[in-house]
Amino acid sequence: MRAVLQRVTRATCTVEGQITGQVGAGFMVLLGVAPGDIAATAAALAQKIVKLRVFNDAAGKMNLALADAGGAVLSISQFTLYADTRRGNRPGFSGAAAPDHARALYAEFNAALRSHGVEVQEGVFGAHMVLDLTNDGPVTLMLDTAE
Repeated sequence: MRAVLQRVTRATCTVEGQITGQVGAGFMVLLGVAPGDIAATAAALAQKIVKLRVFNDAAGKMNLALADAGGAVLSISQFTLYADTRRGNRPGFSGAAAPDHARALYAEFNAALRSHGVEVQEGVFGAHMVLDLTNDGPVTLMLDTAE
């Protein structure tokens, strides 16, 4: 599983002109699922994200986790995180999980985040989404469960 986390002051997902999810301060998470990922992978990644101390404390140091900062998550499924760009000019996506598997693991991931008491808003799996966010910092992190 791969995740790109962006610390945000706000983030919104719109599909066909309708807002499907929006959060204030917290993370926008772009999530890619690989064929070998399982529910335990989703749970471990969710726990890591919830515990990352990348929000500023009163002294301005990155010392607070998501819940400590009162943050929420806008979770977006994004198979393109598994793009293979080594050959030619058109990326290949054979490293991404099949849609049915990815959809199930995306749901598991979101449920795991919620099990930690985090508010989670979602995009629409497989839809063309328009994302609007204000990156805070900027703080952008890449997590890969295979590493």
